[in-house]
Amino acid sequence: MILEFFTELFLTIIDMFSKGGIITYIITLIGIYGLITSIQKILYLKRISKIDTTEIMRTVTIAMEKGGAIEALKEINQYKNPVSKIISEALKIGYKNKTEVEEGMEQVFIVELSKMTSGLNILKTIIELAPFIGLIGTVIGIWLTFKSLGLNPSTEAMAEGIYIALITSIAGLTVVIILLPLYTYIKELIDSEMDKIELANKMTNWNYAVVKIKVSANIDCIIEGLQEAAGIVSAKKISKGNANVQISFKPSMLEKSINNIILEKCDSESEIVESKLRQ
Repeated sequence: MILEFFTELFLTIIDMFSKGGIITYIITLIGIYGLITSIQKILYLKRISKIDTTEIMRTVTIAMEKGGAIEALKEINQYKNPVSKIISEALKIGYKNKTEVEEGMEQVFIVELSKMTSGLNILKTIIELAPFIGLIGTVIGIWLTFKSLGLNPSTEAMAEGIYIALITSIAGLTVVIILLPLYTYIKELIDSEMDKIELANKMTNWNYAVVKIKVSANIDCIIEGLQEAAGIVSAKKISKGNANVQISFKPSMLEKSINNIILEKCDSESEIVESKLRQ
């Protein structure tokens, strides 16, 4: 019985295609394109949303204790989703100033948002256009039906003509019924990812940072120059591994990168050995 039902359904669809004309094929083609686009978008969004933001930040916190920002960058590189890429830019404070970091985060956001929403306008256009294309086919079909009835009046011919004319409307509405829920679901996935990005921005609002650097000369000049720079809380000599200067600073107030400050103040090269950030 089930087999008979599906057999009849299949034959009915084939009959509709054979009688619906070119407009039915056009609606079917754009419907298939919309379905493929929807599936690809859903798979992409599901893939990038697998990892929770709090899990990424937990990885960052653990890595920061072990080896600082460099280690954290290495650890979160495995995730490769919009949230991890934005956090990666936020970890570069000290190597860059706050403006450069904010611009980097914004650029990543724009690129990732473009990836998430690409094809969405086309999908929306298909959903809005399909029923109108179907309606055009119906109007043309009914017009042709009444035109033929003027030459050969027949109720059977009229019924057959209207049936054929309505096929295109059925096709157009079918496309909408299938694609509209998928479009809504895609929008929900994008909104969920946007919430994660917003949370990531809040969680990477570092309040305090400590950087250890290596310089080969002019240490006294460098310490004095750093202490005068905006955002720097303190700078002192140390002797720990390769590092010989330790700097504490407020990330939100850092107008220039650490290396640039040293280069401008004392015309000296420096290397950041370790950078640790705190919320």
